[in-house]
Amino acid sequence: MNQVIEDNIIAPDFKLRDQHGNRFRLSDHHGHKVLLSFHPLAWTPICAQQMQSLEKNMDTFTRHNTIPVGISIDSQFTKEAWAKNLNIEQLRLLADFWPHGEVARLFGLFRDRNGFSERANILIDEDGRVSWVKVYEIKQLPDIQEVLEQIE
Repeated sequence: MNQVIEDNIIAPDFKLRDQHGNRFRLSDHHGHKVLLSFHPLAWTPICAQQMQSLEKNMDTFTRHNTIPVGISIDSQFTKEAWAKNLNIEQLRLLADFWPHGEVARLFGLFRDRNGFSERANILIDEDGRVSWVKVYEIKQLPDIQEVLEQIE
């Protein structure tokens, strides 16, 4: 694994497409906290649970001025089908498909040996600084309560 991005530095800006083809640019969300929830691959059970837990807690994220997004190396069309399958209606699922894993690389989370990202949560504060980073074991489901504590 590469050097994971550290706390208290300005997060690198990026733009990706979500499951609907809409552009998401990190710098467009200054004034809000942004949770970047990296997951290895769509259509896998732990990744599904991770994204469903974010969707289930959207009201809490909104109350705490936080925009959560799911990010993986899958294509926009894969993300679209997966979101429909999981009944995800509010959460934006971003496609870090091409250049392959570029955003995961920016944050030091790309696993060259596997071709996908680590499972991780990175919280960006209202000023665009990294305020919390946690990398999980690939088979570990992030604790949503821990994530919600970080946004409060």
